[in-house]
Amino acid sequence: VQLQASGGGLVQAGGSLTLSCVGSGFSLGYWGIGWFRQAPGKEREGISCIGSDFEASTYYADSVKGRFTISRDNAKNTAYLQMNNLKPEDTAVYYCATEIFGKCIGYESGSNFKTWGQGTQVTVSS
Repeated sequence: VQLQASGGGLVQAGGSLTLSCVGSGFSLGYWGIGWFRQAPGKEREGISCIGSDFEASTYYADSVKGRFTISRDNAKNTAYLQMNNLKPEDTAVYYCATEIFGKCIGYESGSNFKTWGQGTQVTVSS
């Protein structure tokens, strides 16, 4: 059971990136999928979550609302985070993780998230 996050990189402010989170060994559709980020010297921040196929709800932190979009493609067993209008303050290591109840409970703090992918670095230059 693994998650693998990818898609990070260096982008100028105002640019876009799409992060991918691929699951192996299990079906992502049964779980909530959250995206988190951690900048140097700062605490981890829950920024978005999508419920399981039975819930289909999406959640966004105020810091990314209107700029980021979370989605999933069950055929590819992959979740995505489309990030538009990136700002220098979005610079961080981004992680994806599965939420055990499928309802994104506790996504702000990361509680109830069991399986974590390795991080992918996003750097936004001004």
